[in-house]
Amino acid sequence: MSRSLRSILSLDDLERAARRRLPRPVFAYVSGAVETNAAWRDNRAAFDEWGFLPRTLVDVSKRSTAATLFGRAYAMPFGIAPMGIAALSAYRGDIVLARGALRDNIPMIMSGSSLIRLEEVARENPHAWFQAYLPGEERRFAPLIDRVAAAGFGTLVVTVDVAVLSSRENNIRAGFSTPLRPTLRLAWDGITHPRWLFGNALRTLARHGMPHFENSFAERGAPILARNVERDFSQRDHLHWGHLETIRRRWSGKLVVKGIVHGDDARIARESGVDGVIVSNHGGRQLDGTVSGLRTLGAIAAAKGPMAVMYDGGIRRGTDVLKALALGADFAWVGRPFNYAAAIGGEAGVRHAVAILGGELNRDMALLGVNALSELGPGCLMALPQPGTR
Repeated sequence: MSRSLRSILSLDDLERAARRRLPRPVFAYVSGAVETNAAWRDNRAAFDEWGFLPRTLVDVSKRSTAATLFGRAYAMPFGIAPMGIAALSAYRGDIVLARGALRDNIPMIMSGSSLIRLEEVARENPHAWFQAYLPGEERRFAPLIDRVAAAGFGTLVVTVDVAVLSSRENNIRAGFSTPLRPTLRLAWDGITHPRWLFGNALRTLARHGMPHFENSFAERGAPILARNVERDFSQRDHLHWGHLETIRRRWSGKLVVKGIVHGDDARIARESGVDGVIVSNHGGRQLDGTVSGLRTLGAIAAAKGPMAVMYDGGIRRGTDVLKALALGADFAWVGRPFNYAAAIGGEAGVRHAVAILGGELNRDMALLGVNALSELGPGCLMALPQPGTR
């Protein structure tokens, strides 16, 4: 294990290490949320409102963290969530994440806002999922769906909580923008972080040229420095449920909708024929003040029918995964920590993060008194009294 990873004992340690490794604008893009950060804070606060009710004198010597999702067996009940522009913080970031996930047998969702072609990622990890931000025009999204299918992806994730770009003031204050604008400040941030500058930025330019948004549509997108790059993120406010039904008819693989918080939307998704939903407030990066999906997870899971219900948002510990599963999630997704892990240690960093979270989960199951994830349920938890309540 490299020296940079030896001191990483928790997923929170990854964030502190990445803050030192990455230029301030890049770190701000990954770590930041939106406006007052209220939605981001609620993702953590919601976990703190539940406590465990452990059972004792249970033989847990045969416990297993194995989980099955869409008929595929995984080593853990968590996977790597989609993260845009991952190659900006880690060299060949999407490929690093895909390789780490494959070798540790957990799922990985590739982001449509990637700087690496989806075909390359599919070759590295044939079991990866693809996440798309789709415009409300069939003539534009249909060719992309066909391209994803041709690449061999078996699961398509449509993110639906991005009708317009959110107000990420922290990005602007830190010097990050899309398109990325070269400035003296940005240059200084790069020079003062030489491991990132030489290990990622200049290495990428030398070997692969100027990064482009490769997967917004069927055709190649704009360079990350292009003034017209925002066109790749436009016209999403036209997308509606009718389009989802069109996508369902066109896509023969598993179809997942990400960004559901309201129970009525989960019901409509189920009636539209999707195979699963990811209950998520987009890591607190869209509508500020949106409640954590953990708060609505139980009600959504209770009415899921044959649909898989997954959770994303704020997971940093094995106990967080257990709480999400006990509240009804079939699976959990973790984002930022894996981005930090890739930035610090590449594929080895990703696998170290998997080992940390998986190790915590294994120990926590023993201490909770369960042998299988199927034993988890609301009876394992107690709602904690909150300040100011009786």
